[in-house]
Amino acid sequence: MRIRAALLWTAVALQMALVVLGILFESLNRSPASPGLGFAVDAVAGAASILTFPAVGALIFWRRPEHPIGWLFCCVNLGWAINNFAGPYAKYALVVNPGAVPAGMLATWFYSWPGPISVGLSILLFLLFPDGRALSPRWRLVAWLTAGYSVVVAFAAAFAPGRIDDTIGFRVDNPAGVAGPAGDVFALLAGIGQPLTVVLLVVALISLAQRQRRSRGQERQQLKWFTSSLILFIVLVGADTAFYLYYGSQRVMPGWASTFNDLAISSDVVIPIAAGIAILRYRLYEIDIIINRTLVYGSLSATLVALYLGGVILLQRLLVLLTGEKSTLAVVASTLVIAAMFNPLRQRIQTFIDRRFYRRKYDAGKTLASFSSRLREETDLDSLSDDVLEVVRETVQPEHASLWLRPPAETGSGIGAQQ
Repeated sequence: MRIRAALLWTAVALQMALVVLGILFESLNRSPASPGLGFAVDAVAGAASILTFPAVGALIFWRRPEHPIGWLFCCVNLGWAINNFAGPYAKYALVVNPGAVPAGMLATWFYSWPGPISVGLSILLFLLFPDGRALSPRWRLVAWLTAGYSVVVAFAAAFAPGRIDDTIGFRVDNPAGVAGPAGDVFALLAGIGQPLTVVLLVVALISLAQRQRRSRGQERQQLKWFTSSLILFIVLVGADTAFYLYYGSQRVMPGWASTFNDLAISSDVVIPIAAGIAILRYRLYEIDIIINRTLVYGSLSATLVALYLGGVILLQRLLVLLTGEKSTLAVVASTLVIAAMFNPLRQRIQTFIDRRFYRRKYDAGKTLASFSSRLREETDLDSLSDDVLEVVRETVQPEHASLWLRPPAETGSGIGAQQ
C-alpha cells in the first residue's frame, strides 16, 4: 500500500513540476512584443486543464484508495505534462538560446511519443467509469486492445523517422528515428494512430452510453454527472472548432472568439470535477436539478438572444423605411419586449423540458395537482380513499398499496397508506 501511494504521489508531483517548468520556459520563449495578459490566460488555462485531473485523482485515492478510477485520473495527463515541458524546453535549448541548457534534442524526442499514452488512458477512463470494471467480457477485450494500442503507437512514434509534429514550435527530425524497413514499419504504425484513436474513442463513448442505459439507482446518478460534463466539453470544443473553420486561423479571430477558444480548451476541467463528485458521492442527486436548469436556461438564453437580435434588426429596418435613419428606439423596444417575455417564456420552456425529458416527474406533478383540486371538493370518505390509493399508485408506483382507517373509538381520525 505504501509503495502504491508513493508511486501515485510521485506521479502527481511530477506533473505539477513539469507544468510549472513548461510555463517558465514558455515565458522565456515569448517575444517581448506579445501581450502578457494573453500569455497569462493561456498559461493558467493550460495548467488547469492538465493539473485538475491528477488533483481529483489524488483526492479520490485519499478518500477511496482501493478505487482504480483514482489511479487513472492521476496518470491520464502525465503524457501531456511531459509534452507541456519538453516542447518549450527544446525550443529554448535549440532555437531561442542555443546551448544555454543541455539535452535539447533529447527533449524533442520526449515530445514525440508520450501523447498516445495519455490518449489511451483517457479511452480507458470512458470504458471503466464509474466502478473500474468493463461493462462485459467483450468490453474488457476492448480495454486491453486500447492499452496495447497506446503502447504500440507510442513506441512507434518514439522511433519513427521524419519530422516531429510542428506544434513543437519549430521543424526538427526525430533524433531517435530508425532508418530502413524497421523505420518504415514504425512510421506506418505511428501514422495509423490518429484514425485508430477516433475509432476507439467512438467505441468507448458507445460503451459509456450502453452503461448509462443499463444503469440504475446510484450508478445512474454517477454516470449522469460524468456524461453531462463530457457532453458540455464536446459541445464547447465543437463550437470552438466551428469558429476556427469559419475564420480560418486563430490569429484573425475577434477577441470574443479567442476568449471562447481559451474557455473551450480549458473546459475539460469539468470532467474530473464531475467524476470526483460522482465517485465520492457528494450531493450526487443534485445532477437532475443541474441538468434541468441547464436545459431550461440554456434554451431560454438562446431564444431571448435570437428574439432580441431579430427584433433589433427588423425594427431598425422599419425605422429606416419610415424616418430614413437609424434610431436607438429599436434597441429600447427590443429590450422591453425581452423583459416582458422572460417569465412567460421561461415557464413554457420549463413545462416543455419537464414534459419531454422528465415525463415521470411531470406526470406525477399533474396527478398531485389534480388530486389537490378534488380533495377540496370531495366529501365522501370511500371515494376519497380510492383517490388516495390511485394517487399513490401513479406517483410512487409501489408493488402493493393498501389503505387503513383509524378505528372510530380512537381520538381523532386519520388515514394511512401501507406499502
